[in-house]
Amino acid sequence: MKAAVLDIKGKDTGRKVSLNKAIYEIEPNDHAVYLDVKQYLANQRQGTHKSKERAEISGSTRKIKKQKGTGTARAGSIKSPVFRGGGRAFGPRPRNYSFKLNKKLKSLARKSAFTIKAKEKSIVVLEDFSFDAPKTSAYSDMMSNLGFDGKKTLLVLGDSNKNVYLSSRNLQHTNVVTASELSTYTILNSGVVLLTEGAVEKIENILS
Repeated sequence: MKAAVLDIKGKDTGRKVSLNKAIYEIEPNDHAVYLDVKQYLANQRQGTHKSKERAEISGSTRKIKKQKGTGTARAGSIKSPVFRGGGRAFGPRPRNYSFKLNKKLKSLARKSAFTIKAKEKSIVVLEDFSFDAPKTSAYSDMMSNLGFDGKKTLLVLGDSNKNVYLSSRNLQHTNVVTASELSTYTILNSGVVLLTEGAVEKIENILS
């Protein structure tokens, strides 16, 4: 699979890069994608939710009414969950939501995500570039030149570039990551995936 290489002005450089069939043209595994996205979202959860149960409520331990003869249900404590201000029954407790996935499954999920984007023709290859200084307008102009102004884009760099990252940080619907930081979720959560030439090579080394 060949892809034309564009410059930051949106013009064809005349060069083409080969996109590995083993990454961009496989049979997508939907279940692997589901598990990898589920793990990513689970890892984002802090798990610090907590509510007080009856043993943790401050209040009197006095028996609030006599056991029999009231015509209503017996009640032994004001801290019971059935009363307002009482403890919560089986309330949430702090927990860790993360779970383990095998490396091969995560690799298959990312390949499946790239294949899905390739079938949608949502993968664009850019020549390697950099900015002299962090400048939001420079990044915004690049998106306009490429015709992706206002679209949800994911730019994948071969190596970290502070100026490019800082230039994109204030823009909505824009995400900049390095090839080693890629996840199935970030790939599928974007409308267009922009790969630099350096990123194409790095992705092939990581997923091959």
